Amino acid sequence: MPMNYEQLMAMKNLGQIYSYGNREVMLYAYGIGMGADPQDEKELAFVNEATATPRPLKVVPTFASVAAWGARPGEMNLNRVMVVDGERDITFHRPLATAAHITADSAVLAVFDKGKDKGAVIRHQTVLKNTDGEPQATLVASLFARGDGGFGGPSEGQPEPHLVPTRAPDLTVDISTRPDQALIYRLCGDRNPLHSDPEFAKCAGFPRPILHGMCTYGITCRGILQTYADYDPTAFRRHAARFSSAVYPGETVTLYMWRDGNVISFEAKVKARGVTVIKNGMTVLS
Repeated sequence: MPMNYEQLMAMKNLGQIYSYGNREVMLYAYGIGMGADPQDEKELAFVNEATATPRPLKVVPTFASVAAWGARPGEMNLNRVMVVDGERDITFHRPLATAAHITADSAVLAVFDKGKDKGAVIRHQTVLKNTDGEPQATLVASLFARGDGGFGGPSEGQPEPHLVPTRAPDLTVDISTRPDQALIYRLCGDRNPLHSDPEFAKCAGFPRPILHGMCTYGITCRGILQTYADYDPTAFRRHAARFSSAVYPGETVTLYMWRDGNVISFEAKVKARGVTVIKNGMTVLS
């Protein structure tokens, strides 16, 4: 059944209730690869709360992407086998606590029809709020529904992507992923079998399960945390990226970064296959 543009644009879901604790905070950090070196004290601060000398547990800024996993404007009835993440843009209003009760307000922002057999793009927003009703983070996401184009909606008007500089990168960093990383990351909420079941992945057109786009997104945040942010999660004001190709668990992701004042532009590639997996990345630091 083709998408109904008017129904999609009217979708909103306010006051969704969620809670999380330090277990979820640490699982997310581990899911994006932190703690691979169990002697690295800087990364242990994100994955270990049990210390001889007390220190606060840190929260990876992009944990906001899973803190209210499942929050959405409503049931969109998309072809699940053909849906992938298109982009994510998170604005951080306040540092996230290591445990909290939160609410989520979600609404569809825009829907774009790329044409029959070309898919559709759905942009939606979720605002996370604390118990006082204060915004913690605003998440803007786009879904690329590869099997749902041709419904007669608008085709133009998508926001212009952030342009990375044309000069050579100021800094690069290689971040390896584990062969089982998708099986770990899926425990943060996204149980899509595209990332865990070989047969399902083949039905979706991939030779084997792929890493979650949002895991790759978290990996780019981790790369900037360990370089330009000196492992200070409170330095993040915004983190945005577009997904351009899949990462397969076990591959090494190379992050290319350019710094201009408090703005870090970035892209990510898997050099072994010669593919760019993240484009138009932008982080704003304080």
